[in-house]
Amino acid sequence: MNDLRQTSMPGSGHIASSQATQNRVLRNTYWLLALSLVPTVLGAMVGLTTGINAVMSASPGMSVVVFLVGAFGLMFLVERNKNNSLGVALLLAFTFFMGLMLSRLVGHILGFSNGAQLIMLAFGGTAVVFGAMASVASTTKRDFSHWQKFLFIGVILLIVASVANIFLQIPALVLTVSVLAIGIFSAFLLVDLQRIIRGGETNYISATLAVYLDLYNIFANLLMLLGIFGGDRE
Repeated sequence: MNDLRQTSMPGSGHIASSQATQNRVLRNTYWLLALSLVPTVLGAMVGLTTGINAVMSASPGMSVVVFLVGAFGLMFLVERNKNNSLGVALLLAFTFFMGLMLSRLVGHILGFSNGAQLIMLAFGGTAVVFGAMASVASTTKRDFSHWQKFLFIGVILLIVASVANIFLQIPALVLTVSVLAIGIFSAFLLVDLQRIIRGGETNYISATLAVYLDLYNIFANLLMLLGIFGGDRE
């Protein structure tokens, strides 16, 4: 009977193997994503305890240069080594660096009397966005891959606007960039999760890097908005 069933369904083995690969990539991505939160938190703590966040606040222009060079450099190295164990170590080093860069914003928020609550609220909001996007990505039949080109252009414009505002110092532009960033990276998260779930991404290190960047930017910009509108100096 087994031989007869295999003969009548010649593609069943390939389909089962493909599904198993998709499930393994998705599972490993979620595990590595959870692990990446540890060096992120450690990086933020190092930035706060060593005073690096204060140095970054005093030299915002230099901080942007360090951030862009460090982030893109590490991302390049992660992608170059995504097929070996060094890729995992580089990814964790990248998330530590991102935590270090985040310490400037975290230090500013902790200057509010309700700073800890705002950080937890931003974390909870990011988790809600992740849950919503994961649910849509896993249930909808609509293909969102065509969004990627437009979202990438949006990210480039956000970077340009953020760098320009270091010199312009326009409060309204900060709000605009943060709101747009949350929307753009939420949509990017949906696209990335759907690609992973549907088997478009077969490397869990690359998958983790993409999802981590989406969540990082959602959290940072949500925290920025909460600090602006909900920060209490008293």
